[in-house]
Amino acid sequence: MRSALACLFLGLVASFAADAPVKFNDPKPQAYHLTVRASEVDPAAKSYPDIDFNLESKGKPADTETADVDTRVAPRGQLVVWLMGHNPVLAEKVNGYGYHHISVAYARGWFGSLNTVPADTQHLGNIRLEATAGVDASKSIEIAEADSAKGRATRLVQWLVKKHPQGRWEQFLTAGGKELDWTKVVVGGSSHGATSSARFAMHQKVARVIMFCGPRDNTEDWQAGPSATPKNRFFGYSHVLDGGWSEQHYQRSWLMLGLNQFGTIVNTEKEKAPFGNSRRLITDAPLKGTDKEQAAKGHGYVTPSKGSPKDAQGRPLQEDVWKYLFTSDVEKVGAAVPAEAGVKMDQRTDAKPKTAKKK
Repeated sequence: MRSALACLFLGLVASFAADAPVKFNDPKPQAYHLTVRASEVDPAAKSYPDIDFNLESKGKPADTETADVDTRVAPRGQLVVWLMGHNPVLAEKVNGYGYHHISVAYARGWFGSLNTVPADTQHLGNIRLEATAGVDASKSIEIAEADSAKGRATRLVQWLVKKHPQGRWEQFLTAGGKELDWTKVVVGGSSHGATSSARFAMHQKVARVIMFCGPRDNTEDWQAGPSATPKNRFFGYSHVLDGGWSEQHYQRSWLMLGLNQFGTIVNTEKEKAPFGNSRRLITDAPLKGTDKEQAAKGHGYVTPSKGSPKDAQGRPLQEDVWKYLFTSDVEKVGAAVPAEAGVKMDQRTDAKPKTAKKK
C-alpha cells in the first residue's frame, strides 16, 4: 500500500514539475535577440506571390523571423507568439514579464487584395484561419500547414531548441518535439494581428489572447462561433478615438465573443488595475491633431512602442494596463453585464461593396 501511495505521490510531483516553468541555466544571463529566415529554418518554406507572402521582396529577405528571451528574468513558462512584424518594445516588455517571445513570417499581406464583402459571412475569417492554422478553410487562398503561422512558429521553436540552448525553448514543444504545446502559448497582435489572433484562438486552444485595437471583420459573424479557447482568456484594449472604436467594430466583436460575461467596459484612465478584472479595456487619453490624425494616433496608441507616452520618471503611462493584459490571472473575471445598448451588430447593410485589388 505504501509503495502504491509513494508511486502516486511521485507521479503527481512529476506531473507538476512538467508543467512548471523550466529554469534557465545560463552562465552569462542576458537579454537575447535572435533573427533567422524562415527559409533557413525550413528549406521547404515556400513563397505565395498571389497573396504577397514571399521569401524575398525586391531581392531582399522578406521572411525574417525573430526570437527574444531574457535569461535574467524568472521564466513564466509561456511563449508569446506575436502575429505581427517584430516589435522590439513589446518583445522587451513581455520578456520583462518572464515570457519568451517570437514573431514569425506568415501570410499577412493578403488583406489588401482579398478584403471583400461577399455574401459569405465567414470569408475573411476563413482566410485568417488558413493563414494562421494552415487548415483548408478558404477557397480564396491555399497555404500549406508548414507555411502557416502555426507551422512556422513550430519550426522556429524547433530550430531554437538546437541553436539557442540558453533559452530552454524545448519546454514549449510537446513530448517528442514535433508540435508546439499551445496550452503554453499566448497569441497576440494589433489591428489585423489582433483579429487573426482571435480567429486562430477560436480554432486552437491557447493560454491567452491579446487584442490591441481589435478584432475587426465587422461584416462577418465568425466571432460568434464556438471557441477552443475559453472566452475568459480573450483580452481587448482600444482607444476611443480609434476609427475601429468610433465605427463600433471592436464593441461588436467583443460582444459577439461574449466578453461582457466577464465585466463591463472599463476606462483605464479612470480605474486602476486590475480594472474590475474586465476583458474589455479602453482609454480616452487626449491626443493632438485633426480628427483624422487623432484616429490614426488612437489606433496605435494602445500597443507598446517607442512613442508610447511616459511620465516624468520615464515610466510608460500604460504600464499597468499592459501588465494586466499579459500577467493577470485568467480565472479572475468581472461580473457579467448585459450587452450595451446601441451597438450596431449588423454592419453589412451599410458596408460599401469591396472588390479584390488586381495585381
